[in-house]
Amino acid sequence: MPFIHSFHCSIALADMKRDPETGARLPHFIGKHVEEGVGAYGPFGFLNPTARRSRFSLSLKGKEESEEEGKEKLAEKKRDEVRAEDVQRLYRTRDNRKGRHAILVTPELDSNARYLTPPSTSTVVATLQGILRMFTTHPIWDVSYLVAFIFTLGSVVWVINSFFVWLPLQVPSSEFSGEIADAGGITAFIGATIFEIGSILLMLEAVNEERAGCFGWAVEEVVEKGERLVRVKPDGCRHHHRNKGNLVGKSRVDVNEKDEHQPTDRDERQWTWWPTWYELRTHYFKEVGFLACLSQMIGATVFWISGFTALPPIYNRLTSTAAQNGAYWLPQVIGGTGFIISGTLFMIETQQKWYLPALKVLGWHIGAWNLVGGIGFTLCGALGFAAANSGCVYQGSLATFWGSWCFLIGSVIQWYESLDKHPVDVEEDGGRVSDTKPVA
Repeated sequence: MPFIHSFHCSIALADMKRDPETGARLPHFIGKHVEEGVGAYGPFGFLNPTARRSRFSLSLKGKEESEEEGKEKLAEKKRDEVRAEDVQRLYRTRDNRKGRHAILVTPELDSNARYLTPPSTSTVVATLQGILRMFTTHPIWDVSYLVAFIFTLGSVVWVINSFFVWLPLQVPSSEFSGEIADAGGITAFIGATIFEIGSILLMLEAVNEERAGCFGWAVEEVVEKGERLVRVKPDGCRHHHRNKGNLVGKSRVDVNEKDEHQPTDRDERQWTWWPTWYELRTHYFKEVGFLACLSQMIGATVFWISGFTALPPIYNRLTSTAAQNGAYWLPQVIGGTGFIISGTLFMIETQQKWYLPALKVLGWHIGAWNLVGGIGFTLCGALGFAAANSGCVYQGSLATFWGSWCFLIGSVIQWYESLDKHPVDVEEDGGRVSDTKPVA
């Protein structure tokens, strides 16, 4: 007859730095956040590793449940669970910022299963469920969700703006009075402002990453017909994304969920508005993801200048070519360059090597689409310096059009990603796991 032992995972404890002699926790940010060693890798050797693979570190805890309780829990077994030989945790710096917890599953071979895990989240059915979740789930307390939603909203505004400035050039008969100057200028200001708000939240997300190491999965030992299996299921996240009480605060873990492996209140990561110089120098300036977020915020801040000067009352006073170039077109070029750098770094952060694309990782595609969008916005500003040429004006407006659509596609993918908190990679043909294996 089946029965169940409940036991807890000590992976968080293993991820924390401790004094080898006293066993006491050491301050955060001593050395690299993701330690060098077996399973750790990153695109650049001079920056922190961006990913690490590690097996579960488990410690048995709790009393054996009664036979009836065991039967009841086993009845909850889902038909689509995967019988697996091995399960590994995949730590990515991007996932850590987003409150995501990825695992790698090696399916059972030759009746040698040790685990029961959720099915792959990269199937067609799982993807459709994720798309449906975008319309039914709205965790406004989750800063990662807000970042994705705000960038999506801003991209929609920029798409509308691009129709205002490009369509009259393509189809002159469609133009209405004040379409390019007034409607285009106002939507440019709104779009740039929304991008600035999203970039600020992106930085807050970056500096409030979970530092102690959040496992994010619950496990229980199942013994049935003489076969001992470990069931793995989503649970136990300590990221601030779980805090539903307020946007800017630490995760509130239920008292019953705490054990000796979890940080105490004094050790728990508090919300911060900006890191200290020590944290910047020893950790963040070595993080590819933080550098990408910083480039995005700087680019959006400079780009906002062009959005502000696009307002009709202001732009109409830029009567000289030098004034237009300096106050309107140049900020677009500088801001767009920041978007290009940011998108490139977001792509590289997900890669094993700087030259190997991670085509099966959502974050890579988000960075790729944002990179192309940044090129479009930069090209628009650069062509604006030759505004006297009608061909350059047309191509600049067209660059805003396709660049806005690229930003929108990347933002929608990021929206999907922000709600996919427990991705499961199944190690088989067609899975995503090939992009998560360390390169020899």
